[in-house]
Amino acid sequence: MQVVTYWFETGTPTFLIDQLLAKRVFSPDLGRLVAMETLLSSFDVDCMPVEALMFQTGYLTVDSLLSMGARTEYTLKYPNLEVQASLNGALLEGLTGDPSLPGRQTGQLYRLLLANDFTGLQQLFTAFFASIPHDWYRNSPIAQFEGYWASVFYSHFAALGLDIRLEDTTSHGRIDMTVLFNGSVYLFEFKVVELVARGKALQQIQERGYAEKYRARGEPIYLIGVEFSHRQRSVVGFEVQQDK
Repeated sequence: MQVVTYWFETGTPTFLIDQLLAKRVFSPDLGRLVAMETLLSSFDVDCMPVEALMFQTGYLTVDSLLSMGARTEYTLKYPNLEVQASLNGALLEGLTGDPSLPGRQTGQLYRLLLANDFTGLQQLFTAFFASIPHDWYRNSPIAQFEGYWASVFYSHFAALGLDIRLEDTTSHGRIDMTVLFNGSVYLFEFKVVELVARGKALQQIQERGYAEKYRARGEPIYLIGVEFSHRQRSVVGFEVQQDK
């Protein structure tokens, strides 16, 4: 039996995607939002918080709740992997304005991961950032910061519905993004070279021993330091080392 995202496809998420992009939302946060009940009941479309917008349109559901005296705090999550994948694919489409590009990108990403073709991965993301219109960068202050670049990376993997751990906690710090796929572990650290020296991304994974958390799995572990330049608007460093 093949599961198809009919629920997502029967609606047109254009309004939602436009709002998320206009608010410069950090896409990794969308599946782990926390909000009070009064926030979720907001109905002012012009200034509706992201949490309320996502909840009321059905793209997030309640994961857990915490009673706090007279108020209740809700932790939200995606209803399922299909919605997460479809929404992140739509965000990639919204960034480029090309409806066919995200599908080609994610399909190619899957094949490159299967082959552990890291040179191809660097080329894939370099090409994607080059496809984002100049006006988006000019009008978006967030493009200067690490979060924007990490968000685009994350949305590619999330659009495939892969097992992703964000800000993955270890005894020595947090891994920016861990991806478990095809019997392998991929540890990603992201840096912007205008903010830190080149080479720091992979160096941080090594020095903090992030791989220790996953060695007991007995699977290949790949340490991947990805560096961006907001001036060049591209990937400028992509270092990979297999953990021994």
